[in-house]
Amino acid sequence: MDIARYTITKRTSVWVLITLILFGGYLSYLKLGRFEDPEFVIRQAVINTPYSGATAQEVSDEVTDIIEGAVQSLQEVKEVKSVSKQGMSEVTVEIKLEFAQGQAALQQVWDKLRRKISDAQRLLPPGAHPSIVNDDFSDVYSLFFAVTGEGFSDKQLQDYVDDLRRELVLVPGVAKTATLGERQETIFVEMSSERMAQFGVSAEKVYQVLQKQNIITVAGSIETNSMRIPVIPNSGINSINDLNNLQVNLGDHNTVLRLGDIATITRGYQEPTSMLVRYNGERAVGFGISNVSGGNVVDMGDAVKARISELERQRPLGIELNIISMQSDSVRASVTNFIDNLIAAVVIVFVVLLLFMGLRSGVIIGFVLLLTVAGTLCIMLIQDIAMQRISLGALIIALGMLVDNAIVVTDGILVRLQTTPNDSRDEIVSDVVNATKWPLLGGTIVGICAFSAIGLSPSDMGEYAGSLFWVILYSMLLSWVFAVTITPMLCYDFLTVKAIDNQAPASRISQQYRQLLTWVLAHRGISVSLLLIVLFTSIYGVRYIPPGFMPESQRAQFVVDVYLPQGSDIKRTEETIAGIEQDVKQKEGITNITSFVGGGGLRFMLTYSPEARNPSYGQLLIDIDNYKNIAPLLIELQTELDDKYTDASIKVWKFMLGRGGGKKIEAGFKGPDSHVLRQLAEQAKATMLNDPQLIAVQDDWRQQVPVLRPQFSEEKAQQFGLTIQEINKAIAQTLSGRNVGVYREGNDLIPIVARSPETERNHQRAIENTEVFSPATGSFISVSQFIESSNLVWEDAILRRIDRMPTILVQADPAPGVLTADAFAQVRTKIEAIDLPSGYELIWYGEYKASKDANEGLVISAPYGFAAMILAVIFMFNALRQPLVIWLTAPLAIIGVSIGLIVFQTPFEFMAILGFLSLIGMMVKNAIVLVDQADVEVGHGKAPYHAIIDASLSRARPVLLGALTTILGVAPLLIDPFFKSMAVTIMFGLLFATILTLVVIPLFYAIFFRIKTSQ
Repeated sequence: MDIARYTITKRTSVWVLITLILFGGYLSYLKLGRFEDPEFVIRQAVINTPYSGATAQEVSDEVTDIIEGAVQSLQEVKEVKSVSKQGMSEVTVEIKLEFAQGQAALQQVWDKLRRKISDAQRLLPPGAHPSIVNDDFSDVYSLFFAVTGEGFSDKQLQDYVDDLRRELVLVPGVAKTATLGERQETIFVEMSSERMAQFGVSAEKVYQVLQKQNIITVAGSIETNSMRIPVIPNSGINSINDLNNLQVNLGDHNTVLRLGDIATITRGYQEPTSMLVRYNGERAVGFGISNVSGGNVVDMGDAVKARISELERQRPLGIELNIISMQSDSVRASVTNFIDNLIAAVVIVFVVLLLFMGLRSGVIIGFVLLLTVAGTLCIMLIQDIAMQRISLGALIIALGMLVDNAIVVTDGILVRLQTTPNDSRDEIVSDVVNATKWPLLGGTIVGICAFSAIGLSPSDMGEYAGSLFWVILYSMLLSWVFAVTITPMLCYDFLTVKAIDNQAPASRISQQYRQLLTWVLAHRGISVSLLLIVLFTSIYGVRYIPPGFMPESQRAQFVVDVYLPQGSDIKRTEETIAGIEQDVKQKEGITNITSFVGGGGLRFMLTYSPEARNPSYGQLLIDIDNYKNIAPLLIELQTELDDKYTDASIKVWKFMLGRGGGKKIEAGFKGPDSHVLRQLAEQAKATMLNDPQLIAVQDDWRQQVPVLRPQFSEEKAQQFGLTIQEINKAIAQTLSGRNVGVYREGNDLIPIVARSPETERNHQRAIENTEVFSPATGSFISVSQFIESSNLVWEDAILRRIDRMPTILVQADPAPGVLTADAFAQVRTKIEAIDLPSGYELIWYGEYKASKDANEGLVISAPYGFAAMILAVIFMFNALRQPLVIWLTAPLAIIGVSIGLIVFQTPFEFMAILGFLSLIGMMVKNAIVLVDQADVEVGHGKAPYHAIIDASLSRARPVLLGALTTILGVAPLLIDPFFKSMAVTIMFGLLFATILTLVVIPLFYAIFFRIKTSQ
């Protein structure tokens, strides 16, 4: 089929199609989802199993081991991690990518997991509570607020947040809301053992009275003439005063006492607090809003802000709704910035085309480029690819390549019109398209395959950056389709030619290029030798390029992580965090400080991983007026805080781009004995602590904690009609309290906790002074009578395992301003030199493992792409020598890459690796155009020597122009930290490689086809 003639004869239909594509592209631009980072599936679930009173070792042996065994029986499992703590087992399971490509498939895996965990419940020891499976980790609370109010109680703040949640969850685009830092209101019934003994009242008697209150019961119904009316008695407990007036019957002599006579009843908050939020030094309640999957976070954010404005009158005077993170604003700024870059790239490409192709040619190619972008946006909407960092970056990267096909077709038609003016216009257009369409398709396929490594990579990074490949695939295929259909029609209708001016600058450059080729072909040995010298020099220069993985973000926020010694009370942690807040706010440019005490915040961005709950941990999220001021401030703060808070492990850090998070350097020791593991960890920590380039050195088992272990005489207890369990309950009530009922207040269910007064529970001899009611004597007996011994021992508070093997991670981070690769290289050899006992091994985690996994994903997928590229070239030429000529130019890519990365002092990061792979595809694509034209010239009977030179001259302009548009098109990405290394790689690599290719391809062609100058 003659595609060019068909489009020319069907102009009306083609223009209607063009109009639809442009209009569809505009609508797609308006409707496409907008995110800061691409969405990806979090394939993790956590199984929590409480086991009250058990030590970490007992939890590990009796609960965690059973849950791990059930989990690992699933074939879909990639990795199982467990944390055994005092009274709690946490097992985290990660699913393999191939078994859960989307949420629907993942949900089926979670259903299987729940069945396995349900079956394992019968194996758990007595006293272990039912396991809870939590798989809800994918929600990103893109709108994150802190609610504060000077003079307002926590309850009043929480009531306001609850009212706000009820309203905002109804806003279009909102998926769910969540809170953080809410304190549980509690009714405390404090019963003095002295007073209980005075009246002869047992604690169990009081518990029974409290447990019978506020129970909703139906006392039947009354039938009337036409209705039946239910009878629901009032419990009579409507206030603290009602609780004070509850009647407690002593039993033996029918004496009745008020509960208030034997106990002090107060209303307060749960102790100890599990989690606190602070905003600029004030206690706050965190409040997050997530958007629906695939939704437009910008539209959702605007709708929420509009609704908040409508509800402004209902906000109590003095309560403030402060913004911690407003992703809708950052996404709007990010997308706007990328679109500005895209427009800048389009303008740059268009100007280049005008300068080098002339006004009409430039306008034609520019219009085809605009049409290609519009069509790509339509496909992105159909394929549910949102506008985000990766997809928009892909469009910018593709811009230069998108015009390549149109340039070749337009240039071919222009040259034919100039050289054969007597031929009919439709014949010229048809001949050019028919001669170039299949080579252009082959080159397009090669270019697409060059990016396939990331699209097909079976890794987390492949999922994160996969849209790069798909956007380039759709856009480049469209560019080929429009190049062989729309471009010839536009050239037929609008392209005009002028007589060739041999004195024009372009002609003079062509003559100089001819002279260079003539010299190179005449001195082949010298030319090859010079080429090899340049190539090996560039390879040697690679050693001076710093390695890396992911760049830092330009977000105007940074973080301070604070780890106090394990076992520290949350009150002490809050005091330390408050002190650091005061230190930080004195620094210039600091605008707001949000603090989380006892754990991390809500997941307010997809790449943020909140720290697990731990009362000895705190985190400060610090806003600054300009992100450029963060780098020097990190160094200053790290030094000051380390010097001032010597008992804390502190890390000051910036957000990173891409997936990941956590500690940068992690040495994992695996083996059966926890004591040996701790010894190995101490050796590794000593090495890290001696390195000034490292900060926040610790291990993830943290410090051992003191545990008081009283030993009771079971024989003595039985003499008083008691069991050890009853004594333990009495001690627990004294120290922590006991949940004995619920107080109903509107929609709230407030727990009632019975406990001893503060003077009895916070005392060195609190255990000995505890009294327990003896059924045998009818009186209270001091627990001290049953204590045989009491020892203070140090035990592990946390035990971790990976894939069922005890594993301790020794963790550290590079100091601000130090590259992770440099810091890692300093300690790696020393730690690997540690003598490991038989049965123990060292495994590196952290950024090393993340980078290794990402690169291994490319190693798995890249061969498929390169195989497709090689086969495409072979099938295109149906020969071996031409593909060999083309692929021998691929190593030349390293020449410009090494120069560019060294000049810009840019690390060879993951995106640079991806850029290098794609660069090879661009080079092969250009080489195909040259070699194909040489074959065409030879096929037309021209002498081989002249055919090489003439082919190079005829294809030099489109090759150079295509490379120039690509180089200048990606230039706006130099200011984007995520794509900078890729942009440098493509720009410098393509610049040097294209110039060399125009010389090397003719040289290699002449060598492999044994073409002599005489020919």
